[in-house]
Amino acid sequence: MLKNNITIQDKKIFDKYLQAYDYKTSGLTFTSLFMWKNLNRFKFEIINDYLCISGNSHLEIAEPEPFLFPPLTKTGSYDLNLLSDTIERSRKIFEKEGYLFSIRLLPFHMIELIEGAKPNCMVFYSDRPNYDYVYLSKDLIELRGKKYHSKKNHLNFFKKNYDYKYRVLTPDMADECLQLNRYINQNKEINTNERGLLEMEEEALKEAFSHFNSAGFLGGVILIDNKIQAFTLGGPLGKKAVTVHIEKASPDFRGLYQAINNEFCKHTANTVKFVNREEDMGIPGLRKAKISYRPVKYIEKYIAMFKEDI
Repeated sequence: MLKNNITIQDKKIFDKYLQAYDYKTSGLTFTSLFMWKNLNRFKFEIINDYLCISGNSHLEIAEPEPFLFPPLTKTGSYDLNLLSDTIERSRKIFEKEGYLFSIRLLPFHMIELIEGAKPNCMVFYSDRPNYDYVYLSKDLIELRGKKYHSKKNHLNFFKKNYDYKYRVLTPDMADECLQLNRYINQNKEINTNERGLLEMEEEALKEAFSHFNSAGFLGGVILIDNKIQAFTLGGPLGKKAVTVHIEKASPDFRGLYQAINNEFCKHTANTVKFVNREEDMGIPGLRKAKISYRPVKYIEKYIAMFKEDI
């Protein structure tokens, strides 16, 4: 695939591209790319002054399949001729390695750009398991109205029955968070596919803690009896949002999930308009949970392929 591994030293380069255009998707943040770089084999090259990132897709595919993110601009705009050439050069790299070329995690609002660069050449497929769920931070903080009645009940029960503290997540909490993560995962009744995703998630969590501050991660924990029982790990997403990469809470305390969500939003997401809680990966229970928080919108993502390759 592409040549270069992503390292912490590349953050300045990536920030120029990730911050120049409003991609809106959780996957196009440095924190997400960094924590998943090994498991998804993310690599990059700069082609025609566009940042091109390749990786492996694991969802709904028997074998991990290489793909290209939409090429990223550092100027805030795209030259359609250069974008077309960038796509063609990337395609040749894929074909040389023996892989079918596709652009994945393509936000809906960029389809017009890709179609403009390659008119009548590509087909676009909705990728529902990878839609991002976006919420108003104000809604998650206040939990007002009938639609949040159940969430508010669980949160109130937690506050009345447990003596807890909320703290900002720091790198020295890594071991305790990983220990909690393993405890939670061991007590879940899930299928083999979901178990595999959770194992990958733990590796990504370790990667995040390895360069927590320098990569720009955000997070919080809830302590009960001075022991971490819930944590959230996220990062900045443009100027108007934060994204939640991982959220975990012990099943031993009713309302704890509602509490860590609410506290993180109060202390970190209170300065932005939106909270992006990422995708549901096609997992029914996760989809139900994310819908229950009443997203104000979805960031729809698509897969683009050349018609002749289908």
